[in-house]
Amino acid sequence: MVHASLSGTGLSPTRVRDALLDALGPRGTLVVPAFTPENSDSSRAHRALVAHLSAAEAAEFRASMLPFEPDATPCPSMGALAECVRTTPGAVRSAHPQTSLAALGARAGELLAGHDPHCHLGERSPLAKLYDADAQVLLLRVGFEVCSAFHLAEYRMTPRPPLRQYRCVLGDKGNWVTYEDLTLDDGDFAEAGARLPDELLTRRKWSGRPVTLFGMRAAVDDVRDQLSRSRLRNDVK
Repeated sequence: MVHASLSGTGLSPTRVRDALLDALGPRGTLVVPAFTPENSDSSRAHRALVAHLSAAEAAEFRASMLPFEPDATPCPSMGALAECVRTTPGAVRSAHPQTSLAALGARAGELLAGHDPHCHLGERSPLAKLYDADAQVLLLRVGFEVCSAFHLAEYRMTPRPPLRQYRCVLGDKGNWVTYEDLTLDDGDFAEAGARLPDELLTRRKWSGRPVTLFGMRAAVDDVRDQLSRSRLRNDVK
């Protein structure tokens, strides 16, 4: 599973995609986040889209929003590599309307199948399957603050985060659907990543920025324990 920033490298996302697929080989699978936070009325991405609109214009914008379609909806906020993988012929995309993943390779269909639309990144999402497969996570010139695998640790921490309501457009234009899932918070992911044991991580640099590779299972277990302790202390305060 790769999170990447290619800005300043001079390489096209196609070349990076092909290099990663070559490194994985014919039995490997390349997975990227293909999130669509724009399909919401509470996300930062959506608020930015309507910030300059009047109340009437914002209501009209909401009513005209197109539904999530796995084969067609772009993921502009996820970066050039994610969009490149998503649009590659043969790519598979999971079905969640806000936190889908896209994949290419031997196990793409298996790993991304059955993504419950009421479960962002928990036990009924591809992250749980990637954990079971002991997938590797590659942070390519980005930090732990964008490491989506750590959201699985939130679902497994004790106590679990509270529930909240999410809204998205499904099925038809302007058809807003409400559902409940955990309150997800990546605000302490950078700190949690910095506390991971060095022996879990392989570190390099590319084009002036860090590159970090690690096994998902061990890292999620460690971050689960960290969040269980640190967030409990913060709640007590």
